[in-house]
This record gives sequence, C-alpha cells and structure tokens, in this order.
Amino acid sequence: MAFRSLNIESLGLKAPLSHAVEVDASDRLLFVSGLTAKTEDGTTFAPGDVGAQATRILESIQEILQRAGGSMADVVKLTVFVCDMARFGEVAAARARFFAEPYPASTMFEVSRLVSPDQLVEMEAIAALPSASVQQN
Repeated sequence: MAFRSLNIESLGLKAPLSHAVEVDASDRLLFVSGLTAKTEDGTTFAPGDVGAQATRILESIQEILQRAGGSMADVVKLTVFVCDMARFGEVAAARARFFAEPYPASTMFEVSRLVSPDQLVEMEAIAALPSASVQQN
C-alpha cells in the first residue's frame, strides 16, 4: 500500500503522527471497529493497566490486518478513546511500538467511560490495503 503523509510545519507537529494522509483511490479500505482489550473468554485484559490494554488492542488490530492481507504499515487513521488523558504517555508508548514513519493520521479523545468500567482505552482504525480481491472468511 502506498500513501502520502502530509505534515504542515506551521502547525507545530510534535507527536509521531501525520496531519493528513492521502490514499490512492485504487486501494481497498478496511474499517476496524472500536476495540477494547479483551481476553479470549471476553473478560477485560489487564484491568487498571492502560498501557497493557493499549498494547493488546494494537495486537488485535494487527491480527485483523494480517487476516485481511495487510500490516500495521497500512493504517492511515487511528482514533483512540482514553478514560484519563493523564495516562496519554502510556498509550503513546504502546503505539510507538507498532507504528513507524509515515505515521497514520491520529486523534485521541478523553471519554467519561467505556462499555465496562475496567476498560480504560478503545481504538478504531482505517487501513488502506493493496488492491486485491476481498478475501472471504
């Protein structure tokens, strides 16, 4: 997948993200629903540990992308919902292990709560995958 990262110097970008991402219209778009950190039995993974939950979510996104024939390098937009913005650094540290330049466009929101009180972060992603036939599951 090829996309162009657009960063405008006058906007003062200080984080590892892109202000905008331009995607070739021939790419396949994959929309990953908002995911929280869950174990296989559906319980919350690492209650109280926002960094571990963020890592678990990013691993889940990575698995979805691999199943669709892509990788984390194909993510063009990441949206993060966190219950406590003071823990931003823990989420950012997890995120840094999964992304490299060119970084996806990214947005983070502080929310009052997620579906379960022990879930501290949720993420959704958009990926632009190389053109190919859609794989059936």
